[in-house]
Amino acid sequence: MISYDTPHACPPEPLQDGALWRRTLRVPMRDGVRLAADLYSASREPEATALPVLLERTPYGRRTQRGSDQDRSDAPVPQPEDIARHFTEARYHVVRQDCRGRGDSEGTFVKYLGEGPDGADTMAWLRNQPWCDGRVVMTGVSYSAHVQAAAAAEGAQGLAAMFQDSGGFSCAYDAGMRMGGAFELKQVTWALRHAVQSPEAAADPVLREALLRVDVPGWFGAMPWRPGCTPLRHLSAYEDFLLEQWRQDTFGDYYRTPALYGRGFYGRFPDAPSLHMGSWYDPYVRSTIENFTALRELKSAPSYLVMGPWTHGHRCETHAGEVDFGPRATLDGNLAPSYLEFRRRWFDRALGREDEGSAESGDLERGVPESGDLPAVQYFLMGGGDGRRDAAGRMRHGGAWRTDTRWPPTSTAPVALYLTTEGALTLDPPTTATASVTYDFDPHHPVPTMGGQVTSGEPVMTGGAYDQNAPDARVYGAREPYLPLDSRPDVISLTTPPLQRDVVLAGPVSALLHISTTARDTDFTIKLIDVHPPNPDYPHGFAMNLTDGIVRCRFHRSYEKPELLTPGEVYEIEVTAPDTANRFAAGHRIRLDISSSNFPRFDVNTNTGEPEAAARRTAVAANTVHMDAEHASHLRVWVEGGADAFA
Repeated sequence: MISYDTPHACPPEPLQDGALWRRTLRVPMRDGVRLAADLYSASREPEATALPVLLERTPYGRRTQRGSDQDRSDAPVPQPEDIARHFTEARYHVVRQDCRGRGDSEGTFVKYLGEGPDGADTMAWLRNQPWCDGRVVMTGVSYSAHVQAAAAAEGAQGLAAMFQDSGGFSCAYDAGMRMGGAFELKQVTWALRHAVQSPEAAADPVLREALLRVDVPGWFGAMPWRPGCTPLRHLSAYEDFLLEQWRQDTFGDYYRTPALYGRGFYGRFPDAPSLHMGSWYDPYVRSTIENFTALRELKSAPSYLVMGPWTHGHRCETHAGEVDFGPRATLDGNLAPSYLEFRRRWFDRALGREDEGSAESGDLERGVPESGDLPAVQYFLMGGGDGRRDAAGRMRHGGAWRTDTRWPPTSTAPVALYLTTEGALTLDPPTTATASVTYDFDPHHPVPTMGGQVTSGEPVMTGGAYDQNAPDARVYGAREPYLPLDSRPDVISLTTPPLQRDVVLAGPVSALLHISTTARDTDFTIKLIDVHPPNPDYPHGFAMNLTDGIVRCRFHRSYEKPELLTPGEVYEIEVTAPDTANRFAAGHRIRLDISSSNFPRFDVNTNTGEPEAAARRTAVAANTVHMDAEHASHLRVWVEGGADAFA
């Protein structure tokens, strides 16, 4: 029995007419800090029946309703107790815990870095409770997925399964905090948003008001920042961890910690089933796919991958940005009757409990039967729509779910499309002795971010698919007369001819570029685009972004030891973008845009060779992409049918 006069538990309280019971726990960590958690159970005395425990650790408030918990597209977002009851009725206990320094938990919040030990300590404590049968399943979205990988990298005992939705770092240096050496500025907007919701702000109305009044767009125009001169200057704990993230520009010990570097600790991960869910317009595409692939190869327990066409955590929506993917795009009604039921089925499968219950009546009503063998890979192939505008004002791009046994799909093969100075992408390697394109990159006039794999970026950026032909005043950094992005002189735009038949692209995306510059350091960016032909709704066509990447050139040899460039010397770099899956319909064109900035998604290189977090000066760089026989720059993609798809 639980002793309620200890500091670890409070008496239970009935919820939902006694169908659900909740009690508050105080879970001790190894350093004496206690973390607040709620235990949900189907009875007042949960220790009467030891059951598996579903654990969700969150910095967002353990009793807070979150949009990413959306269960069905035709229903309101459920409350935490509604979610808990779904699983307690399926014979699980549910624990929701506030992360250190958030909600009602003690300690100081430092983003990411302490989540591994805290998660491992929480699981060890849970396994010793009489109501736990020794099995703990971790689940959750975004940060609640990151903490799972952090705990697994600590070798947490008792981790029976993981359901990582929209997160879980394979390497935060590659995705989530940095990409190609550049800093992801969503870390800034995330910190600002959650500083307002911090315990410190709750306890100090003046601090909260100061944080609410921060002019975010204004501060983004005043970089670089210095201690005491940032939008977080009134909350030092948050300012400190944000500036530390930004300053840590090399891949060193900071990024090799288990909480940020699952790749280095996969051997410690428990041999337990795992499901990795992500979205094509999510910052964690690379981590999601790498975690799935690595664990599938290294462990005997099965791993599964689910990739939808959504933005971060929006699995019940058919659209992302200005594009709609049709009724088949949602998880609910397609892969399962609901997100809750999808998870319940998977938890039962992972723990070998399929025979303990049966599909709910709602399964048949919604036309989604209980699954048999679960495919290793389920992914949404975007494309196939008519390209017209729907009633909500979005372009109908369409798409459909596919299954496979691996990623990239078994039907695909790598294809190289070579760059030409005439702006073409072609299967034919270049034969000319000299060919290149040069542009001026001015850090004071960066290319504005228009959608993409962005989350938590408001009010300066928003994720999703957007028409790259049509920037307007809503796009941070866009200027009148709001011409298409490829009209800028610092954007090299290259396209295939109109396709003679559908071309299916699914898998990794990168560009091998031969570059030179007048600067000691600079950046190169890529963006893959599906160019729809003109129609009455879009007379200018619709240039739909699919994925984009960046490389900071001082890391051309190594992310551990940066080396400045020799002006005029030619270097070979590879710019990697997160994977994608898209059907380029006949008549469409495949387009690659190359430039040197994508702001405010990434911080802007000053071209001086100084670290971006400290520099005060900038310089204009003349950047060159070489496209001759000796320097055959090209786009690398995985295409169904390989090069024959273009015949």
